[in-house]
Amino acid sequence: MKRILLFISISFFLSVPAFANHITGGEMFYTLISQNGNDYTYRVTLKLYRDCFSTGAQLDASAPIAIYDRSTGVMVWSASIPRTQMATLNLGSPDPCINNPPAVCYEVGYYSFDVTLPGTVSGYTIAYQRCCRIAGINNLIGSSSVGATYTAEIPGTLFLATAPANNSARFIGTDTVVVCANNAFSYSFAATDDDGDALSYSFCDAFTGGTSSAPAPNPPSGPPYSWVPYSGGGFNGSAPLGSTININTSTGLLSGIAPAAGIYVVTVCVSEIRNGVTIATQRKDLQIKVGDCDRATATLNPEYITCDGYTLTFANNTPSALINTYNWSFGDPASGANNISTLATPTHTFSDTGVYTIKLVTNLNQPCSDSATAIVKVYPGFFPGFTSAGICYLNPVQFIDTTRTVYGTVNSWSWNFGDLTTLADTSRQQHPTWQYPGPGPKTINFIVTSSKGCIDTVTQVLDLLDKPPLSVAFNDTLICITDNVQLQAIGSGNFSWTPLVNIVNPNTATPTVNPTVTTTYTVELENSGCRNQDTVRVRVVGFVTLNEMADTTICATDPVQLQISSDGLQFQWTPAPAVSNATIQNPVGIAGNTQTYTVTATIGSCRATRDINVFAVPYPVANAGNDTTICYNTPGQLNGSHNGSSFTWTPVNYLSNPTILNPVATPPRTTQYVLSSFDNRGCPKPGHDTVLVTLLPRIRPFAGRDTAVIIGQPLQFNAEGGVNYLWTPSTGLSNPAIANPIGVYDGSFDNIRYRVDVFNAAGCSDSAFINVKIFKTAPSIFVPTAFTPNNDGLNDVIRPIAVGMREIKYFRIYNRWGQMVFHTTTNGQGWDGRINGSQQATNVFVWMVSATDYLGNPYFRKGTVTLIR
Repeated sequence: MKRILLFISISFFLSVPAFANHITGGEMFYTLISQNGNDYTYRVTLKLYRDCFSTGAQLDASAPIAIYDRSTGVMVWSASIPRTQMATLNLGSPDPCINNPPAVCYEVGYYSFDVTLPGTVSGYTIAYQRCCRIAGINNLIGSSSVGATYTAEIPGTLFLATAPANNSARFIGTDTVVVCANNAFSYSFAATDDDGDALSYSFCDAFTGGTSSAPAPNPPSGPPYSWVPYSGGGFNGSAPLGSTININTSTGLLSGIAPAAGIYVVTVCVSEIRNGVTIATQRKDLQIKVGDCDRATATLNPEYITCDGYTLTFANNTPSALINTYNWSFGDPASGANNISTLATPTHTFSDTGVYTIKLVTNLNQPCSDSATAIVKVYPGFFPGFTSAGICYLNPVQFIDTTRTVYGTVNSWSWNFGDLTTLADTSRQQHPTWQYPGPGPKTINFIVTSSKGCIDTVTQVLDLLDKPPLSVAFNDTLICITDNVQLQAIGSGNFSWTPLVNIVNPNTATPTVNPTVTTTYTVELENSGCRNQDTVRVRVVGFVTLNEMADTTICATDPVQLQISSDGLQFQWTPAPAVSNATIQNPVGIAGNTQTYTVTATIGSCRATRDINVFAVPYPVANAGNDTTICYNTPGQLNGSHNGSSFTWTPVNYLSNPTILNPVATPPRTTQYVLSSFDNRGCPKPGHDTVLVTLLPRIRPFAGRDTAVIIGQPLQFNAEGGVNYLWTPSTGLSNPAIANPIGVYDGSFDNIRYRVDVFNAAGCSDSAFINVKIFKTAPSIFVPTAFTPNNDGLNDVIRPIAVGMREIKYFRIYNRWGQMVFHTTTNGQGWDGRINGSQQATNVFVWMVSATDYLGNPYFRKGTVTLIR
């Protein structure tokens, strides 16, 4: 493991006034200056710490200090000691192998004075008190209102006559240490003793002192002193940094894995031992900062063990962003190439059982390289377990260890019986017993180990009862007087049945009984002293009661609900195919015709039989007629018939007369009409039939838009809206019976109006018209010379009128500045005299048109048009 080198710069300066509290630690020490008979002169120094980055007040300019006789508690001296010196302890250059190191800096105030005291039997306690500590200390509750007491002890002559001639132990460890959360660290609380006394170190409780109302009591109070309120959660005076930190009792070195980031009060006591006797104990109370940082170190557990296989996964316990490479060696040459790995968290399967030494090297041949080794024990085949005997809380429960191990021996057992009424419910025996005070679930924790180091925990819940579980297959049954019945109890233990009348095997779970009268049998179950009871009532009858429903009439093909009342236990209906379930009490008859149903009810050997007659009457027959299709907005004739005594049509809407069999229907949409027939022959239900009247959709004929052609120009018609078409007159048409005939005209007339009749699939029809104007000219585009866009419906738009043209490539209008104000390629589309929505004044505009005639020849014209307002 590499060593961390830290550099401290110390500056001294004059004292300044202090106004409040918030010190971060302190200690007190002294040296013997002279001795005159039984009078001893000591030079005492109080050393107080303040975080350089604190926003609280500065250290006090003076400190009230008192000295108390340790046996009587009487104050023998007090004074307010001025601060004699200030120093700064600053971490000058943090280790480059620490990622995100915190700033560590303390201001240290020294308060020194000389005092002469006579030697006494018990000695003295020197004390200084100050409130309060800084806020936010992790291992204290309400730290900002918790004060501190710093003491030093001067020994008396009780155990050693020369003890008052003493120089106290003085802490010399470096205080500017970087501690990173969840990382390994060491922190020295080492001390020196000028008398050569042996020193022993330990964690001890920090003292509180002072209050918010009297932050610096003058004089400070005498011993004994109260402990600070530790926050719990594993923190206390003996473990101020948690259970992962230890102190070396010989060196004062703190080491282990640091807790989470924060501030922690740590107090270390050093005992001065002279000639085997502890003559005094000195204390150092310091608030240690744990930073949110990490070190580039390799850290492993001291030991790993696998007891359920050969495979383990390893990881560095102190990961860091400064670690770039990992080199693992598993000490397992027999595993070949798998003996090494460069993964951060490798998994290795060891080749055999035994003890191996693994090694991790981080940042090999790079800055911040580090290494660590650990022992690995591989002893698979450890199978922990236990059983228990006894479920009644009235008797002790016997626990039996069933642990097996392939290697070594099972060598320790730790039981916790889960008895919440006592703290003594534990055992180290292999097969212990425990007497519980009451019933209920008990959580048993069993920790077992082997001589090879295996350890495992087994947890089971034991449900202790005040009575054993007991149930019976049935609580009530019925038998015929000549029969017997086997009773059945369910449970574990010893059974006994009463009364002992007409019963065989009464001390078993399944006795047989044949009482002659109704009898209630009681079963008692005993298990480990706990008892439980249940009962079975056996009702005895001499015959079966069976009452059937009255005969009934149904409509043919309908099911019928059969009903009987009976105390029978089993039933059988015949004929079986004619019922839904032949073995239930009230099945459904499904024959659908006239039928006699026979039922037999039995209780053991007692039985009774009854018949039920069901008469089937046919449904009345209704015939609503054939489905029909009608044209839009036309009527449809219905033609119904039936053999009943009365009938109804539904729905009645849009029927000319719903009280006759042949009404006329005029539905607005496709509609189903139901004819229902009724009679009085015994079937209470009507017969039904349905006729579908399908209404065809409305025909929407289209002959095309009015148009113009020239003589000899073919005109393509395109009618729409149906499946068949007829054009009249047929003049000039290639075929008047199709949707798209071609018309050609010789100029014998100027215009013609066609009617086209459009038919759907059902022969329904409607008609449309188209006008054709015939020009006796060459292919041309006509453009008016003027237009008046005044919204009077006459000449409001200037548009091209094309005749004999296949297409218009463009029609454009320009104003006198050459700006195009309109453009179209559609025949008949025109300009309304507006530019960008603004009406134009009277003016002359130029138009140009380019087109292709029906023969494919190009056509171009231009001219002027006058807009008149």
